[in-house]
Amino acid sequence: MATNWDDMRVFLAVAREESLSAAGRILKIDPATVGRRIARLEASLDAPLFTKSQQGYVLTSAGERLLDHGLKAEEAMRSATGALAGSSKTLSGQIRIGAPDGSANYLLPQVCAKISDANPDLDIQILALPRVINLSRREADMAVTVSAPTAGRVLVQKISDYRLHLVATQDYLNSHDPIRTVADLKGHRVIGYIPDMIFDRELDYLVDIGVDRVALASNSVSVQLRQVVQGSGICVAHDFTLPFHPNLKKILTDQVSLTRSFHLVRHQGDQRNERLNRFAQALSLGIREEVERLEAQASS
Repeated sequence: MATNWDDMRVFLAVAREESLSAAGRILKIDPATVGRRIARLEASLDAPLFTKSQQGYVLTSAGERLLDHGLKAEEAMRSATGALAGSSKTLSGQIRIGAPDGSANYLLPQVCAKISDANPDLDIQILALPRVINLSRREADMAVTVSAPTAGRVLVQKISDYRLHLVATQDYLNSHDPIRTVADLKGHRVIGYIPDMIFDRELDYLVDIGVDRVALASNSVSVQLRQVVQGSGICVAHDFTLPFHPNLKKILTDQVSLTRSFHLVRHQGDQRNERLNRFAQALSLGIREEVERLEAQASS
């Protein structure tokens, strides 16, 4: 019996979420209906697709085989709809971007607003997570990352370099021992990421400058900056965040200057999707221009 696309969408959602309720939330149908649809699909194929475990719904060997076909069918559907949507002068529908919270808080809001102004029928969602975005589970249509992934069926393009420096408030610097060298940091409270929650080696800034203790830590850049703004210590900050925090002052710039890069990561199957291609181009250009604009302000 042929499998229709609606049943395949339900199957893919359960396979990714490993839960009827989570799949139902994504599909906007109740879990009982999801369960019935899966049971109907299994009956039509005369094969069990999932086993229920403590971890949730796990694919059987038959389910794994169907998943390969389902992903190809999904890519074909996305390419077809993307080609039709891409032929319009403006973009429409929904696009979700995954990003670490530094870029999600300080770059993407203004970049996405500009894209939205040019495409009033387009819904843009920013998924800010302090971890790697799982594109294979379709958590997002594309992701901004710091490291370029080396595995998986993905398209990767470099967007832009960006710079980082140590920062503190002038009040903090006035009320604590002078900081003339990196070695002087040992006498100061350093703020950074929670060491065992650093999800990308490129974010382990403090190791690069020889700091081995983080007195105040958070998995969020925004929280770290708030702590520094209130005078609690010193942290490594993206230069593009500094125009939003004018009371922060760069220190030891002649000794500590880090450079990292943003990359745009997409599903390999979307390379012929004109709609997503156009959005990716606008997003990359917008981020690059915004980094340049904000870093120029931070240097002035």
